[in-house]
Amino acid sequence: MSGVAEVALAGLAWTVSLALLTWVVSLVRHDASLVDRMWPVFIVGAGLVYFALLPVQTVRGLWMAVLGAAWAVRLCLYITWRNWGHGEDRRYQAIRARNQPNFGFRSLYLVFALQAVLAWIVSAPFLPGMLAARPLGVLDVLGVALALFGIFFEAIGDAQMARFRSDPKNAGQVMGRGLWRYTRHPNYFGEACVWWGIWLMAVGGAGWSGAWSVVSPLLMTWLLLKVSGVRMLEADIGERRPAYREYIARTNALVPGPVRRWHYPDQ
Repeated sequence: MSGVAEVALAGLAWTVSLALLTWVVSLVRHDASLVDRMWPVFIVGAGLVYFALLPVQTVRGLWMAVLGAAWAVRLCLYITWRNWGHGEDRRYQAIRARNQPNFGFRSLYLVFALQAVLAWIVSAPFLPGMLAARPLGVLDVLGVALALFGIFFEAIGDAQMARFRSDPKNAGQVMGRGLWRYTRHPNYFGEACVWWGIWLMAVGGAGWSGAWSVVSPLLMTWLLLKVSGVRMLEADIGERRPAYREYIARTNALVPGPVRRWHYPDQ
């Protein structure tokens, strides 16, 4: 087995080990949604394993590690703060209800092992990018700029939503201000930008031999749009909050865009 393959498998060992530990804690806490707090740590932790084990640490690798760590630490702390004291997220409550009895054991592979493997795949650009010895170039600059933009866009969106929810007058209302006026999920858009930016850096360093790692931003974007993000969050929100249907009609799901005019059904 090549040295690079061994380093890649070490990253997988990291995500699986941390997922297993998180699963044990979730059994004690009766809260499978703890995995959401650890998801960014799964991903970037694998990248840091690559950085530590590869024979040469480059400037590009350091940039990728710093950008990934900044994204992961902020998101982990924010989700932990947001969910503190609220128990298991309703999405995981629904998964728990659908997989009884013995959800505790089933969650090991339905939730934690699955997310460990997905996180390892998302970490893919770190490996060719950190391994490459090419000097920094245009793609690296664009990648850093896009990743930084994504981190700040996501953080601003989260801060705006947190401020909105903290005001009792907004209870039951739909957030459609600030960045949320132009996209229903600015946090997800920012997150997608981070991973497309990190992939650009991988290609900037490794060229076409690193292009295969596009699986990472493609997977992340797909998850955000079709699996655990937009689709899951909005599955029944129109029934719980009818005003959200209007919000969907006039606001893009992910990529920011102009507000569309809304025509009421009786007009």
